[in-house]
Amino acid sequence: MTATTVIPPAAPEDEHITPRALTGSGDPADRIFRGSARTAGAAVLLVMTLVGVFLGVRAVKALDDAGWAFLATSAWEPDSHNFGVAAVLVGTLLIGGVAIFFALPLAMGTALYITEYAPRRIKQTLISLVDLMAAVPSVVYGLWGLFLFQPHVVGLSRWLTTYLGWFPPFAVDGDDPSDPLSPNTFYTSSTFIAGMVVALMVTPIACSVMREAFAQAPPGEREGAFALGATPWGVIRSVVLPFGRGGIIGGTMLGLGRALGETIAVYLIISPVFVIQPHILQNGTISVSALIALRYGSASPLGISALMAAGLTLFLMTLVVNFIASSVVARSRSGAGADA
Repeated sequence: MTATTVIPPAAPEDEHITPRALTGSGDPADRIFRGSARTAGAAVLLVMTLVGVFLGVRAVKALDDAGWAFLATSAWEPDSHNFGVAAVLVGTLLIGGVAIFFALPLAMGTALYITEYAPRRIKQTLISLVDLMAAVPSVVYGLWGLFLFQPHVVGLSRWLTTYLGWFPPFAVDGDDPSDPLSPNTFYTSSTFIAGMVVALMVTPIACSVMREAFAQAPPGEREGAFALGATPWGVIRSVVLPFGRGGIIGGTMLGLGRALGETIAVYLIISPVFVIQPHILQNGTISVSALIALRYGSASPLGISALMAAGLTLFLMTLVVNFIASSVVARSRSGAGADA
């Protein structure tokens, strides 16, 4: 007698496979935790919505008065019905750009050192110190930048103007770099200095996101790279950095969102001017948050509404930046690993 083997029919390639639904155990603790998590998530969305609605309602009067010119006007004279956010938006973006220019390599280098090179006995101490930087009040950073940092950066600003002044952002109107008696007041309250101070404030945020992404690099791929003879830098270049690309981009974008909204440190350092200032080394700039801090106390009813409109613009801008950052992290390989 010959034994026959029954081969089950192959499933059609286009057959849709439905994932098995997971049912809860009905444990009261699970239900309480699930309800608490949903309530917390809904509360965050509700608060964000209420903030946007509040700003929108308070800004209606100013937006009706200015119309579309609100986005193209540089002056800020609400009592004369001549106001807009063109200058403050340019200043906000330039300060944020300078901050990210310095924060990105600093945060990335710190995260790589902590995850790849730091001895185990000091790793947790370094993580705590970086996290502690995020807890320092912004007014402390502002005072430090105003009294200790600013005098030392003026020389760097003058050097950049002397040798790279042909590049428009490094040009300074009214200053002769070849004149040794030229005063330093051209450089003391610039976008460049404000951005460098803000960079130190956003570095811990970006570093934390990058460090978490780098630490989740697959151990099997690390060991495989070492087995093939890769050096530690080779492992970083071929495994850690590609895996953590989403964390790098997401951390940078989150840091940018933080930099765009920084208020006190920028307010203490800059010299406010309501013109579009493309020269980042030159004295005088303004940001949306600094504008609100500067003018809120003496504003008329229309001025208050105009400040609320400026705040609504900043709110929407940071919302878009953070949404893009979250999307990039979630779609990246490191973000997918974090969700698993």
